[in-house]
Amino acid sequence: MSTPERIPAIVLGGTGYVSGELLRLLAAHPHFELAGILSDSQPGEPVAKAFRHLAPVVGDLAFEAQAGIEALVARLSRVAIFGAAPHGVSAALIDALLTRAEAAGTDAHVVDISADFRYASAAAYEAVYKHPHGAPARIAQFTCALPEHLARAPTRHVAHPGCFSTATLLASVPLLALDLVEPTLFVAGVTGSTGSGRKPVEGTHHPQRHSDFYAYNALAHRHTPEIAACAAAASGITADFAFVPHSGPFARGIHVTVQATLKSSPARPAPDAPALLGALREFYRDAPFVAVAAETPHVKDVAASNYARLSATTNGRTVAVTSVVDNLNKGAAGGAVQWMNRLFELPETAGLTAPAAGWT
Repeated sequence: MSTPERIPAIVLGGTGYVSGELLRLLAAHPHFELAGILSDSQPGEPVAKAFRHLAPVVGDLAFEAQAGIEALVARLSRVAIFGAAPHGVSAALIDALLTRAEAAGTDAHVVDISADFRYASAAAYEAVYKHPHGAPARIAQFTCALPEHLARAPTRHVAHPGCFSTATLLASVPLLALDLVEPTLFVAGVTGSTGSGRKPVEGTHHPQRHSDFYAYNALAHRHTPEIAACAAAASGITADFAFVPHSGPFARGIHVTVQATLKSSPARPAPDAPALLGALREFYRDAPFVAVAAETPHVKDVAASNYARLSATTNGRTVAVTSVVDNLNKGAAGGAVQWMNRLFELPETAGLTAPAAGWT
């Protein structure tokens, strides 16, 4: 039996944590093969120098500048492009690569992990990020959604919703789509230090963050509009989200609690906890990476994996759904690989079935 040709993959984003996680996943993927990684700040430098834990799998691979990656795209017949560049940088970079791919006849799919293609218009993006969009003509070519909430992307390219959004949407969309709650949801989310990126800042500096816990950007976090937009697209319901993010004293993972008021009437009493759990299980019955259980999920249940765990409870008036994901994997790199599997009509679970590490 012949072995199917592996699909070349390119990672944009250099030395960031999400880029490193993409490299780790691609190294073990049965269908994608890493062909290049872009870093305009470190072209020619060994990838293993930035990601020492990946030295056994990246060999002598070196970072390339944009010109080298564009030339590579033009030489390939097909390519999977993973965008892990920063917000505000990713759009123009992806536009340049897609322009080169189109001119060369290269069959290219992009999954962008930045926020640049999460909004339906340049104006909506610019209202949140306060700078011009880098490629407004490309926005219509991207769909922003979780794979659990969309059977098939209607566009060639996908924008990944992000880590806080992933955990929140997994908990919220079933409540809205099944018309179980009033459309005002209160969200408390806790993220590990890797969620702030690799560049050292006060919020990720170990002596500052160790053994501490605090909220930040309460009710004003820039991902709140993205959550609301994705929830409306996935559920058909426009809802208000009151989101308070927190910094947790751990490196990997996100824990989210979503609370809302249950709808009820004499003809339709509010569901009890077993009924809520049953509704969530049915909603995600075809989602291989989402597990629903009565037990409260822990971050270590999913850390370093592409799995998500949900639970729910109620006092008869309010529902509380807890959701945990790994911010670098399911919330970023793993979710992107899951989408890319779909775009190339590969098994959705390919390269993503490794369980959580457990003792991170």
